[in-house]
Amino acid sequence: MEGAMPYQAGERRRKLAAAVLGRDPGPAPRSREETEPFDVVSGDLLDVSPHLIIIETADGGQRRLVIAPWATAWRGGTVAPADLPAGARVVVRALRGGTVAERIWADITRITGVIREVSGRRDLTVELDCGPHRRERSIVVPYRSSGRIRVRHPKLEPGYLFDAIGLLDQGTSFAHLPATSQPPYRATAVPPPTVTYGGSEAGISGTAVWADFTDLADLAEEGITEGVAYPMLEREDTGCDDAGVSCAGLPYLALGSLLRVRNVCDGRADALPIVACGCLAGRFCDRCLECGTSPRGRIVELAACSYVALGGDLTKGCFNARVGLG
Repeated sequence: MEGAMPYQAGERRRKLAAAVLGRDPGPAPRSREETEPFDVVSGDLLDVSPHLIIIETADGGQRRLVIAPWATAWRGGTVAPADLPAGARVVVRALRGGTVAERIWADITRITGVIREVSGRRDLTVELDCGPHRRERSIVVPYRSSGRIRVRHPKLEPGYLFDAIGLLDQGTSFAHLPATSQPPYRATAVPPPTVTYGGSEAGISGTAVWADFTDLADLAEEGITEGVAYPMLEREDTGCDDAGVSCAGLPYLALGSLLRVRNVCDGRADALPIVACGCLAGRFCDRCLECGTSPRGRIVELAACSYVALGGDLTKGCFNARVGLG
């Protein structure tokens, strides 16, 4: 399909395959043990009071949500929802058909990549290679957060992986929370999977994380806010020479495939398209410790809205997941 982006071509391929095989190209029905995702509203904060928040969405519309009495907000730390500044980029977990805000994250960002350079004495500046799609990124580790970051990331050295959650403020990314414990190996030395996918399993368990998909300019231009990045993709399809690496023993899938992702902590599940190469996610052979301990390996990386819809907390950074074809 000349001129098509990889995601568009993958979606077209999935629909053609479904037509040839006589299958429904849409997602499979939700099972009894699976529950509906949360409603999520995202966009730019226009106005907020103790009881009401007004958001301009990506399509230029406005959403007005009542703020629940128990609602909490985060912007570099816990704040009152009414103290959020106008213009902040927000992600809101909502109840009652998307009319009541109960959890708000403002200007939150996730910084994941391979360390290229570290400079500074008190406030550290870390240059990262965030993969061929997200390219290079510069982040600041403020002195007040450096101790917390260094405990979980003892090797702030070129070649090692880095993953933190922070605040995007006036174009600068500030790391506030370590999103994981730093793997002890270099990014080029990912352990091989102990067990490979055999094709008979109904699903694979591991860690689901989130990422700033808005850093992928081609997806942002298409207005894609929901979807997943997946490590085991064919390099020819994605244009990503770093694809196909994972310690989780995942099967190869194609861009556009529907992947059913279930949060095993609360049963929320959804079928989401594979929209990007998760080449960095595949290099983390870590575990998620939410509601038990997951098997090693990141099996899927979700856009922030998809992650919140499935019950994830953006400041925690992961949940135990099970994935299968949608």
